[in-house]
Amino acid sequence: MNLVRSTILAAAGSNRLRRLVSTAPGTRSVVERFVAGESCARAVEVVRGLAADGLNTTLDYLGEDTTDVEQAEHTVRTYLNLLDQLHGEGLAPHAEVSVKLSAIGQKLSGRLSVDNAYRICAAAEQCGTTVTFDMEDHTTTDATLATVAELRRTWPWAGAVLQSYLRRTEADALALAGSRVRLCKGAYAEPESVAFGTAHEVDLSYVRSANALLAGDGYPMFATHDPRLVDILGERARWYGRKQGSYEFQMLYGIRPDEQRRLAGEGETVRVYVPFGEQWYGYLMRRLAERPANLGFFLRALASRS
Repeated sequence: MNLVRSTILAAAGSNRLRRLVSTAPGTRSVVERFVAGESCARAVEVVRGLAADGLNTTLDYLGEDTTDVEQAEHTVRTYLNLLDQLHGEGLAPHAEVSVKLSAIGQKLSGRLSVDNAYRICAAAEQCGTTVTFDMEDHTTTDATLATVAELRRTWPWAGAVLQSYLRRTEADALALAGSRVRLCKGAYAEPESVAFGTAHEVDLSYVRSANALLAGDGYPMFATHDPRLVDILGERARWYGRKQGSYEFQMLYGIRPDEQRRLAGEGETVRVYVPFGEQWYGYLMRRLAERPANLGFFLRALASRS
């Protein structure tokens, strides 16, 4: 299985395969299953469809590790345009945006990324929605949390993200339990000195961190597709006396859509993480690597080149 994942991730760097995926008619449905197209307009269409099913969204303009000022500015302007379109369509109450600080200049200058984050938060406030700042590898955790803390002086609703595979996360959850926090497992390769080594340890850390967030007076956002964890989180929310709507579940676009609708139908707040943008190919390969069972579906679509 690890060999399959490694092979898929290696394919993420293949321009030849990207061109093949882009031009093969049969792959369009595969790409659209996981990615909301390349444009803001297409992303807004997806938001509209999900809202009709009672689902909220968080929109991520794909791209990270920007080392070019012009690209960072392009990313900011894309978010501003997206927010304008959501507001114009009356969809802002159903959608927020997710932002990676590395995509808006963190590696160029910490101040540049903070200033750009201010611009996005100001636009989100005008449009009546919120922003969550994604967490990346462990080397940027402190800087990212410091940026969110600075932004919260003006916008207390600015969202942070914690990753349960990091050993520090339970302590961070206790410190941030009075605010908006997305809790996920994490997907970066990290040394065992900072990250748990087994899936069981990561799950235990997730539940401990969830308990810390539920015990506070903030707004926890539980990002997981694990049905066992979803059941546990529902039970823990009830144990802490949390009413539906005082927390939410989050899942990726195209992953367990029936479960998303089931939870929403039971009165839970469900938010779908919707990626879009020109850099969809690398994202698609990562989704296939995380669940190689999707690979057969993808290859069959790729083969249907009529």
